[in-house]
Amino acid sequence: MPTPNSSSAGAAPDTFTPYQRFVAGLLAFLQFAVILDFMIMSPLGALIMPTLQMSTQQFGLVVSAYAFSAGASGLLTAGFADRFDRKKLLLFFYTGFVLGTLWCGLAQSFESLLAARIVTGLFGGVIGSVVLAIATDLFAPQLRGRVMGVIQTAFAASQVLGLPAGLYLSNHWNWHAPFIAMVVLGTVGGLVIVWRMQPVADHLAVRQEKSAFLHLVHTVADPRYLAAFATTALLTTGGFMLMPFSSAFTVHNLGIPLERLPTIYLITGMCTIFIGPLVGKAADAWGKLPVFFAGSALTIVMVLVYTHLQAVPFAVLVLVNVVLFVGIFSRMIPFQALVSSVPDATQRGSFNAINAAIQQLSGGVASLVAGHIVSFGADGKLQHFPVVGYVVVASTLVAASLAWRVHKGLQQRSAAPMPQSAAG
Repeated sequence: MPTPNSSSAGAAPDTFTPYQRFVAGLLAFLQFAVILDFMIMSPLGALIMPTLQMSTQQFGLVVSAYAFSAGASGLLTAGFADRFDRKKLLLFFYTGFVLGTLWCGLAQSFESLLAARIVTGLFGGVIGSVVLAIATDLFAPQLRGRVMGVIQTAFAASQVLGLPAGLYLSNHWNWHAPFIAMVVLGTVGGLVIVWRMQPVADHLAVRQEKSAFLHLVHTVADPRYLAAFATTALLTTGGFMLMPFSSAFTVHNLGIPLERLPTIYLITGMCTIFIGPLVGKAADAWGKLPVFFAGSALTIVMVLVYTHLQAVPFAVLVLVNVVLFVGIFSRMIPFQALVSSVPDATQRGSFNAINAAIQQLSGGVASLVAGHIVSFGADGKLQHFPVVGYVVVASTLVAASLAWRVHKGLQQRSAAPMPQSAAG
């Protein structure tokens, strides 16, 4: 009798089973919770800093602490990621994440909030990698574009639903309210995992390496994975160099009132929720690499357009923003679907944990680099933003070259006889 998590190994259907639809929605919810917890800090800064008497440097440390602790936890747990039922692993880290979010909601000082963000990052940083490992285990390769498209809508949903709701709660109560609301919502999600999700443990049937440290070392050092890790770093670099300064650029350089920023996020997020699954379907139908290349080309064009904008009508800015995000998602979704086939079954957890750690760390480094490139002029406008655009374009071109190498390596592996897994 096949289990729900063995569907990818059987007849490889072209449509989701009812259980797979449930899992895809659950994984998207988990991504939504983690992304929202990370993103909500920036818009709440205007309330948190005066309330806790924090300087801008202290608030910047609080924001970056999550990313760096998440990256560190990914590396620390990579060696153990394939040694447990993925459902149990998910529950462990998700429970810690919810408790860390509760701590954030109860924090009354800079030191307490900083410690809470570090703890939240330590647990939350691993959830994304477990989600991707589960998606790879439960969905056949020809379905992964669609499931990645569904999972990636979590980013858009956090913009459309999460950020406005969080700001509403903080404006009507205080900055603690959004975190408490996320704890309540997250607790419900955790109970659904316990009651409805089946074990994901088929990978345990394959003999594992005895040493968790060696498992980590072998995953990091495997030459088949290096191009995938490098591509992830470059793709993340592009996004994290633009996003931290996009609101300042929009307000100070383009002359858009601060009050209209939520409208931009709302429209962009709604369009992305609609477009993300379509990109996933296109990746399954036309191939992951062609869609990735098309998304990279569109991203390059729109990044150059966006970073060189002058004062424009609001509708034009919204259109540019939407098309830019279409390009970004048309890179990330097919690449995640493509890279899901890179690791062996016994290394999926460690591979995704390392990949997530690289994503977090490269994002933090990219934000710091961008902060050294741009500056505010005497007129209050953001200077050197086009330089950031040129760096993003260069990273996109190199990432496209590396993604081609990843695709070529997968083709060579599929053409060769499948070797037996060697365990240490």
